Order: sequence, then structure tokens, then C-alpha cells
Amino acid sequence: MHKILVLWAIPRSTSTAFEWMMRMRGDMDCFHEPFGETWYKGEDARWPRIKAESPRIEGLSSDSVWKRLRQAAQARPVFSKEFPHHIEHMWSNQFLDHFNHSFLIRDPAKVTTSMYRHWPGFLLKEIAFAEQRALFDRLSDRLGHAPPVIDSDDLLENPHGIVEAYCNAVGIPYIEDALSWEPGKRKEVSWYDGGSWHANLRDSDGLKAQPRRYIDISDAPNRVREIYDTVLPHYQHLHRHRLAPEKTGAKPRPA
Repeated sequence: MHKILVLWAIPRSTSTAFEWMMRMRGDMDCFHEPFGETWYKGEDARWPRIKAESPRIEGLSSDSVWKRLRQAAQARPVFSKEFPHHIEHMWSNQFLDHFNHSFLIRDPAKVTTSMYRHWPGFLLKEIAFAEQRALFDRLSDRLGHAPPVIDSDDLLENPHGIVEAYCNAVGIPYIEDALSWEPGKRKEVSWYDGGSWHANLRDSDGLKAQPRRYIDISDAPNRVREIYDTVLPHYQHLHRHRLAPEKTGAKPRPA
């Protein structure tokens, strides 16, 4: 069985664009948040907003998704983009050992304000900063070193350099052509609501360099600023370990 290359991301972190780049490689089976649907509406759903009358999908569970992933990884290499809060109940060492781990982080000012635009009543649990940091620390302690971390701002500012560094860090070939694609609907990533959260990806034609933007969190509503203050230390903790573009291999950028 191949180890599953996993990108542990947070919502609104350009993670689906990164996933689409991995799909363009053509050398892996790719999964879009495979445990997410069961977290929301599986037989063992753990979404904090779940109610007795909430719709459930018969036969969909953490176990059924995990079986499907392992079957895919027996046949060929697999990449999965996932949010860590979807499966924190499964974090045994035996489970985690099936993965080649990597992380994608993003400035919480951008994450929280983007979440607020899409979902004004979002909960702290739904943005996964604390769970991402907990998993990162657990893996760092067990491995004896930090797993690869990429920052969304670095990725958007220098996509070719950061993707190359990522590939070097996780042990896969760098395929430059995978950073370009044709615009269009993305049914592969649309199980949640038909794809409204991925309009930018639908209209894009690749990972292209763009100027770094800054968000003034002081303009956000009080509740958003409070969540930002809560999650900022988790982001800063992982940010110290982020990869820098390196032609000869990926190395952590100095803090």
C-alpha cells in the first residue's frame, strides 16, 4: 500500500486550488476532503450544528471513507486534501502512519474575513486552526522534526517556487505543467453545495503569481476579531516552519 500524501489545510486557504494542481499532475488518485461529507451528514456525523432531523447519508461513515482511501492507495499513489477537524477522532498512531503528512496555512485575518463573507455565523470549530496546530505538534513530536508547511501567501506570490519546494519536501517529482489548467466547472470538489465556495477556482486557469494582499482585521465585526485573536497564535506557530522556494531542495524559512 502506498502512503497517502495528505495536505492538512484549513478552510479558505487556497487549498482547493492546490488540490486542483495535484489533480493536473495525472500521477495520483486525488480526493477532496473525503471525510468532510461524513463529518457533516454521515451516519457518524460530528458537525457541531447537527440535529436529530438533520439529513444523513446511509452507509456513509468515517470507516467507509477510510476503507475507500486504503483501497485506492493499494492500487496507486493517492493525494488527499483534508481538514484536520473532520477526523480528529481517528488520530491514532496506527492511522496517522498511513500518511505522508504536509500542511497548508493562511493568515487568519484572510481566513476569518472570507469565512464571514460566505457564512457569517461560522463557528470556531469550523475553521480548524486549533486542530491543525494540535496535529502538527503531535506529528512533529513523533517524527522528531516538523512536517512540511506551506503558507498560502507564499504560494500565491511565488507558485512555481513554493510548489517545487513542496514537491522536494514530500518526495514527489515537480511537474511545472500541472500549475496551468482550463477554466470550467469543478464537479470533483462540489459535494458540499454545488461549488459556490470554489468560484475562483472555476474561473481560474492556473496558479499564477500575484501581489501579496493584506487584510486589516480591525475593520471586521467584533466576533470575527475575537476569533482571529484566538487562532492567531496557532497560525504563528506553524508559520515559523513554512517552506521557502529552493532550487536545490526545500528548507525551512528562518523565523
